[in-house]
Amino acid sequence: MDNHLSYQAPSDSATLSIKQTPPNSSATWKDFIALTKPGIIRSNLIAVFAGYWVASQWDIQFGKMILTLLGTVLVMASACVYNNYFDRELDMKMERTRNRTLPSGRLKPSVVLWYAFALGALGLADLFIFSGVLAGICGLVGMFVYAIVYTMWLKRTSTWSTSIGAISGAMPPVIGYVAVTQRIDLGAVLLFALLFLWQPPHFWALGIRRVEEYRAAGYPLLPVVKGIKRTKIQIIPYLLLLVPIPALMYAFGYTGIYFMIIGTLLSLTWLYLGIKGLTAKDDDAWAKKLFLFSINYLTLSLIVMILNTTH
Repeated sequence: MDNHLSYQAPSDSATLSIKQTPPNSSATWKDFIALTKPGIIRSNLIAVFAGYWVASQWDIQFGKMILTLLGTVLVMASACVYNNYFDRELDMKMERTRNRTLPSGRLKPSVVLWYAFALGALGLADLFIFSGVLAGICGLVGMFVYAIVYTMWLKRTSTWSTSIGAISGAMPPVIGYVAVTQRIDLGAVLLFALLFLWQPPHFWALGIRRVEEYRAAGYPLLPVVKGIKRTKIQIIPYLLLLVPIPALMYAFGYTGIYFMIIGTLLSLTWLYLGIKGLTAKDDDAWAKKLFLFSINYLTLSLIVMILNTTH
């Protein structure tokens, strides 16, 4: 079957279902927390910290660091709440998302929209005032790309959604870095590249595992539109480009030799797993392994980067 023909655009039926789902009074503070997608925030929080730490080279202004972390968390939380707000009709179509706060009717959309606005306003004010104009601009760009460019536009219309949306996910370490340096230099570019290149292989692995769910929901994700084989091939260039980043960070004095060695080995291992996927017979098992490795890859890379920052 031609994979292009298997994609169907989202219908308005889910929107109608949302309107017909009356909000109830069962919402709790946990629902407000869940709207911010704590898993995403946790993984990005260490990236902000890593960026700040690398730029500081162990000469830490802890007060400014805490305020930068807080501002970035609020901005990321705002973007995630906007994402939940704009995706509320599509979330009803997927098994893993239909019980979220908005699709289940536990909160009114208007309340969620104001919640997103308040978080974003507080976060951006924090960054612009305490972390610098450049950090504030990076936070604004990240929030705009995720909430508007990715969620409202590309996620519904293009297979480029994952790659372009990765811009927002790559902003946290840059925010931490420029809060210290007040400039965009090679260090900021390398940190951006690390997080930017990490995201498509990570998300496409999940997309391969849940391809039928995304197809049913009408998302034009790469595995849905172009097929799993094409997605496997497209993962490889991102993994290849990740390989030299640890060596470049060492060569230009941002990190020590341990990060270069461990980071390179992790990148080569991930590349090896990605190439193995081209001949894998069980796509689901392979994608699960690739997805889990991607999580460990990022966590270990950032921890080693922090511990092996030069000083």
